[in-house]
Amino acid sequence: MRGPGKWWRGKSTPAKVETYTRSSFHFFAVIEVATIGLQGFGRVEPWLASWLLLMAGTHSAACAVTASRALDWTRGRRAQPVRLLWTLGVLTAAIAVAALGIAEHGPDGEGVDSLAGGTFGVVLIFGAGTLALGVRNRRRVYAIVGGFAAGAGSVALPLGVPAPEALLTAWAVLCGAGVLAFTAAFSVWLLNAVYELDAARETRARLAVAEERLRFGRDLHDVMGRNLAVIALKSELAVQLARRGRAEAVEQMIEVQRIAHESQREVRDVVRGYREVDLEVELVGAQGVLTAAGIRCELTGEPAGLPGEVQSALGWVVREATTNVLRHGDAGRCAVSLRVMEGRVVLTVENDGVGISSGAGSGAGSGAGSGTNSGTDGSGLAGLRERLAAVDGTLEAGPVGGGLFRLVAEVPLSPAEMREVMA
Repeated sequence: MRGPGKWWRGKSTPAKVETYTRSSFHFFAVIEVATIGLQGFGRVEPWLASWLLLMAGTHSAACAVTASRALDWTRGRRAQPVRLLWTLGVLTAAIAVAALGIAEHGPDGEGVDSLAGGTFGVVLIFGAGTLALGVRNRRRVYAIVGGFAAGAGSVALPLGVPAPEALLTAWAVLCGAGVLAFTAAFSVWLLNAVYELDAARETRARLAVAEERLRFGRDLHDVMGRNLAVIALKSELAVQLARRGRAEAVEQMIEVQRIAHESQREVRDVVRGYREVDLEVELVGAQGVLTAAGIRCELTGEPAGLPGEVQSALGWVVREATTNVLRHGDAGRCAVSLRVMEGRVVLTVENDGVGISSGAGSGAGSGAGSGTNSGTDGSGLAGLRERLAAVDGTLEAGPVGGGLFRLVAEVPLSPAEMREVMA
């Protein structure tokens, strides 16, 4: 059963910001009811308090629905709720006029005047702030705020409110509605910015993968281009020699066979990634890439003195882990640790932001550093295990609780290698 904590951790950063934004505007509806709906009981007659509570509840519910639909519109999930915006505007004006009428022509009493007057101002402020969510044009936001403030003053005068009080009411509505409208506009801007940053991070990850594919293609071209050209030339020469009955044709075909076998070996080396990788360069590069992506990266340990084949294998582990931290989960921190102890070197990559679906095999499903579960043993971890197996190393990866994912690669060192490292 999914608890609140797992439900929250399962959301991406943009989804968390969106949930927080929606909850804030829904909480405004609760504040509106608590401010002008519940305070009436004990201060005015029960029937009047019930009417004010009904008006506040109706208006707050309309604001909550409008805010939700407007946020969906800003994210492109539905059309602009034009009819709902007009409905909220008309409802806000009607309730404000009704509250002002109660204050001026309703039952006598200081409590009635203050409560009805408060209802008048609060309804206009929350109404204008919510309507600002449903428009994109800045001038329209100004028009909404200014129109509600001017309407508050112009409606108050005909209902018998003294001019100074009407002017003060209009000013209060202008300030309150302006602050709430600015909050709404800023919230929408922030939400869109978070989504755009998340999309940029995904694009960066895809570009990193594309760059790696281009590098792989260049390596294959370098390996195969020259060898295939030589094979073609020697094959053509062997054909010409064979047609003339020359014995050298056999020697040329033997050379073609040798080059073909050599090409197969070189292609396998490229595919398996057995070319040397500088571990120190990979560690520094991983820290730079993660920091640029907004992920705090803590790097400890030095690879100095490690054998070349060990550095190459662990360098590929760092590269794969970094790629998957960027592509999967919602990490805010990543710690990379390199330690030499008890005859072995241990590389640990740990990041937070593990997805809700993480299970025992989540790491295998998505590659190093991931927090998701794809249900299959990912080629990323399989490739890393192959590289580590070449140096008798092992790899363990998976969630460790507390929203953390940990990858641990261990490679044994011989006594001579240990002396070299400790020297």
